[in-house]
Amino acid sequence: MSEEKELIKNAAEGEAALEDDFSLFDEFLEWVEAFVVALFVVVLVFIFILRVVEVSGPSMNSTLTDKDRIIVTHLNYTPEREDIVVFNSEGLNKCLIKRVIGVAGDTVVVNYDNDTVMVNGQYYDQSYINEADMRVQSIFDDTYRTGENEYTYVVPEGCVFTMGDNRNHSTDSRAKAVGFVKVEDLLGKAIFRFLPFSGFGSLN
Repeated sequence: MSEEKELIKNAAEGEAALEDDFSLFDEFLEWVEAFVVALFVVVLVFIFILRVVEVSGPSMNSTLTDKDRIIVTHLNYTPEREDIVVFNSEGLNKCLIKRVIGVAGDTVVVNYDNDTVMVNGQYYDQSYINEADMRVQSIFDDTYRTGENEYTYVVPEGCVFTMGDNRNHSTDSRAKAVGFVKVEDLLGKAIFRFLPFSGFGSLN
């Protein structure tokens, strides 16, 4: 009788151990499923909503520096003044990152005698720029020259006017090779810097 009880006890323990194994396996499968779903969601977000972009060059110093990694959003994006944007430049055949100074219908006046930018008759705040003075460069399009050292740009419909924050070292809408940027060429607005960690944070 005791042997029969022992057999029953061993069988019960074996079944319990088997159930524990199945329980652990089921839990593992649930974790794998959750990871796959989360990864799928992240991939969809970065395909349809966000992009990761690496800054190249000094044209946005000191707001952004070379090799900074930023996140750009392009879902239902409508450009506004002061936005930092990434766009495809047909003339240079590469992506650029600049700041929107003027939108469709704006009149932008850049004066190199007093180093000012005016938008629709109002002085544009350039206090975030390290280098206060701006130099007239040979790459600028003389079509828009309205004075000895003054250029006036009227932004067409469906376009924006951009400048780099590092005014003296930026090939932007002032240059013949770039010009006004079509809204359809905008890849989106830079909203966040995640590398380097010293600059981690929002760009709004």
